[in-house]
Amino acid sequence: MAESVVVAIPARDEAERIKACLTALDQQIQRPDAVVLLLNNCTDDSETVARSIAPRLRFGLDLVRCLLPPARANAGCARRMAMQIAADRAGPNGILLTSDADAIAPPDWVSRNLVGLRNGADIVCGTAVIDPLEAASVPAHLHADDARECRLIALLDELAWQLDPELHDPTPRHTEASGASIAVSVRAYRRAGGIPAVPSGEDRAFVRSQWIMDARVRHDPAIRVFVSGRIFGRAEGGMADAIRRRMHQQDEYTDDQAEPARDALRRYSLRYRMRRLWAGAPDAGLADDLSISSDTLNAARSQPFFGSAWAALEAQSPVLARERVRFRDLPAQIAIAERLLQDVAVRETLAAD
Repeated sequence: MAESVVVAIPARDEAERIKACLTALDQQIQRPDAVVLLLNNCTDDSETVARSIAPRLRFGLDLVRCLLPPARANAGCARRMAMQIAADRAGPNGILLTSDADAIAPPDWVSRNLVGLRNGADIVCGTAVIDPLEAASVPAHLHADDARECRLIALLDELAWQLDPELHDPTPRHTEASGASIAVSVRAYRRAGGIPAVPSGEDRAFVRSQWIMDARVRHDPAIRVFVSGRIFGRAEGGMADAIRRRMHQQDEYTDDQAEPARDALRRYSLRYRMRRLWAGAPDAGLADDLSISSDTLNAARSQPFFGSAWAALEAQSPVLARERVRFRDLPAQIAIAERLLQDVAVRETLAAD
């Protein structure tokens, strides 16, 4: 029996965009069985628009209205509620996808996510791309800043692949964990406790919780959705806030995925060693290199998952404390990362010979 596929979409005042979002899901090569549309504290005509299109949709549309109290009227709580309802709808063997109400999914979005899950992933992360027409209205300096930031993050991810590869997530890949495109089995979703009830960043926190439990996280660059480039969004702390803020003044620091390149080299080298130790290989010098006690290392080693073991070390080792990268330092850090990757490639070539 085929698994049930349900898409969860939280929406707040999306009357202008929800029709296009739902229409795109109806035009999927492999349509979902149902879409849960959570209308969170809406004050516009979102419900009216959704109901008007519902009879023409070839999937079940579950409209859920809710009025969350101020402390919970945020993206994290809304997505958590939408995903919980979708998980109940899909059943224990089902598949969940989530996106945003301003997102347009290409026709292969559902099918590509299902292929990723059927090929062994527990969770599949796609990318969110700003609609090309709306991207044209974003100032050029923001695009330039974003390109440099993404370049450094991509180089650091390549270091991670070279030094401590996770074979279930091969290159080409990306580093996003966007609520605009996530697919996960109901089993994996429930095992991690669902979407964290945090005001923002719930997507990254959820993917992180999966990784900590050794879920096979796949970052597939071929899976993408198109999102708005608006500067007044619905979720505090989201993309729109970042665009609006950076239009007026460059942020001092880049995204927290970035760190100085030499720190990343050390981090992934140590992670590889810890992975081997957790699997049973000896490493007499690892505690000293992490600047922690052997008791602390042994406590981390006793964790049931490698992900939770590494998370414990990142929380306790001063060597693994993250340093942020300033935007002004991006060119220098990109150059360092490129040199480090060349050095790693040379070492691997010599080792192979």
